[in-house]
Amino acid sequence: MLPAVDTDEEWDAVVPDEAVVRPAAEELCARLGLAGASLTRYAEGSQPVYAVGERHVLKLFPGAAADDGAAEARVLGHVHGQLPVPTPQLHDFGPYVNGWTYVLMSRLPGEGLHLAWPRIPAGERDRIVERAGEALAALHVLGHAPLADVLGPGDWREFTDRQRAGAVARQRERGLAEGWLEQIPDFLDAVPLPAMAQPALLHTEFMRQHLLVDPGDGHRLTGLFDFEPAMIGDPAYDFVGVGLFVTRAEPKLLARFMAAYGRAFEPRLLLAYTLLHVYSNLPWYLRELPAPPEATLDALAEAWFGH
Repeated sequence: MLPAVDTDEEWDAVVPDEAVVRPAAEELCARLGLAGASLTRYAEGSQPVYAVGERHVLKLFPGAAADDGAAEARVLGHVHGQLPVPTPQLHDFGPYVNGWTYVLMSRLPGEGLHLAWPRIPAGERDRIVERAGEALAALHVLGHAPLADVLGPGDWREFTDRQRAGAVARQRERGLAEGWLEQIPDFLDAVPLPAMAQPALLHTEFMRQHLLVDPGDGHRLTGLFDFEPAMIGDPAYDFVGVGLFVTRAEPKLLARFMAAYGRAFEPRLLLAYTLLHVYSNLPWYLRELPAPPEATLDALAEAWFGH
C-alpha cells in the first residue's frame, strides 16, 4: 500500500500525505491485532507516528530511514526499565512493504514538557530539571556494547572531524549571517575536543519535546522517548539539547541539571558541539534564545551554556 521512499523528493511527496500513509497504518494495525483502534497522527516529528488507541504508538520508517527504525527498536529494548524515567516498551518491529519498516511501542502517559512548561511553578521546574539530569546520567552509564552494530558513528574522532569540515557550509545553508560564519573556523580550532576515554549511549535530542510530565501529579516526569537518532559518543554532545531545549539559556537551571547529572561541561565545549551536531541550526537558535550583547561565539557560549 505504501510506495517506495528512497529519495528526498519521494519523502516530501509521500510521508506528509495522510491519504497515502493512514490507510497503510490502519492495515498494519489490523495485522498487528489492533484493528479498529483509533489512529491519531502526531503533528511533530519527521516520521509518520500514530497514537493507536490509548496504549500503543506506531512509528513508520520509509526505506530511506530503515536503519533508524532498526536503531530505535534495539535501543528501546535495551533501555526499557533501566532509567529513573519511563521509556516506551517495544512490542513489535519488522518489515512492512516496499522497504518500509515499523516499530510498535507502548504509549506513555503525560503531556509534553514543552507544552506544560509555561504553567509549571518555578519550584516544580527545578525538580523536573533535577530528575531529567538524573535520567540522562543513568542513560550515559548504561552499557552500550550490545548496540554497537546498529548505532553510529563508530569512530567518534572521524565523525567530529567530518562535522568540523562541513560546519561553515552547514550554517551557511541555514542562512547564518556572514559575521557569525567567519568566526566558526577559529572558534572550533581554539576549542579542542577532549579525548573520549569513556563513550556513552547518547539520546542526541534530549529536549523538552521528548519528555513527558503528569500535570495532575506535581508535573512528575512520566516519559522519555524518541531514541531513533541515538548514537554512541562523548557525553557532552547530549548537553547541546539540554542547554538549548531543556534549560534554554537559563544559567541556574543548567547548573541544577549538571549538579543532578554529576558533572559540569565548559560552555565553549558545548557551543563547539552545537556547531558539530548533526541537526545544528544556529540561525534558528539565535531566533529562539537570547543573544549576547557582543556578537561573538565566545559570548554566545557563555550566554547559552554558562552555569
